[in-house]
Amino acid sequence: MAEIIMEAKALTKQYGKQKALDNVNFKVREGSIVGLVGPNGAGKTTAMKVMGGLVFPTEGSISIYGETSEKGLCHSRTRMSFVIETPYAKENMTARENLEKQRIQKGIPDKKRIDEVLEIVNLTDTGKKPVKNFSMGMRQRLGLANALLGKPEFMVLDEPINGLDPEGIVEIRELLKKLNKEEKTTIIISSHILSELSLLCTDYIFVDHGRITGELSSEELERECCEYFRINTVNNEKASAILTHECGITGLEATEDGKLKIYDGLDRIEEISTALYKGGATPIELCRNAVNLEEYYMRKVQGDRI
Repeated sequence: MAEIIMEAKALTKQYGKQKALDNVNFKVREGSIVGLVGPNGAGKTTAMKVMGGLVFPTEGSISIYGETSEKGLCHSRTRMSFVIETPYAKENMTARENLEKQRIQKGIPDKKRIDEVLEIVNLTDTGKKPVKNFSMGMRQRLGLANALLGKPEFMVLDEPINGLDPEGIVEIRELLKKLNKEEKTTIIISSHILSELSLLCTDYIFVDHGRITGELSSEELERECCEYFRINTVNNEKASAILTHECGITGLEATEDGKLKIYDGLDRIEEISTALYKGGATPIELCRNAVNLEEYYMRKVQGDRI
């Protein structure tokens, strides 16, 4: 199993009477791409600011690469990069000038690295245009270029595709996947465009009102979001045995309310319903379902608030 490189324990951040984070616990494993999913005000940005040392927790602790002390965390953060909220840049300077300033401040000796990151984020043709004349998408790409300067092992990205057009979103997605696969870069990313996260992430952390409401892997999410039949019969215990032993269904699980879900044999539903009826487990509910990430998230949030 991959090494845990970041862990939050009982993390709480309070502003006055408002808890932006409320007893939060989560882990990030090396080589993963973790999607931080939640609405505005859920606590995503606050969690990222704590990771970056921009704010201090009211309670709890955070460890990065095994370090927990203030000095140790500062050292660990040299292996990381952050794009949190609006990427910082000098408005009257060009993209190249901004990156040159950051290169010097970060002590990066290789001047060619600026050309490399400008090409990576598709900003090579901005020339002498000052940042104040950049679109939101261009600003986002400049923030990513800055984050890539030091070849980070671990990137923390808050809404990095905000303001990008569809083509730009695809470019950034493919870039992050390439960094993760080829450079083994660990990434934690938040986004409101959940369909994009579903194409990128290996793991998901769901956040709402400062609390973690769920964690699951991409495989588990795929299982939750894939197409299935929901079945309820007069005798679900007997139905389960019929589905398994007579119909050969292997993708079978019981829901919390005692009903059944089947994930295979979806093209044999008439045969399956007949077998249930003949076996004494007459179907009283049989419906086809499929949800995407947005629907899954909304159902989860609404369910938690009921």
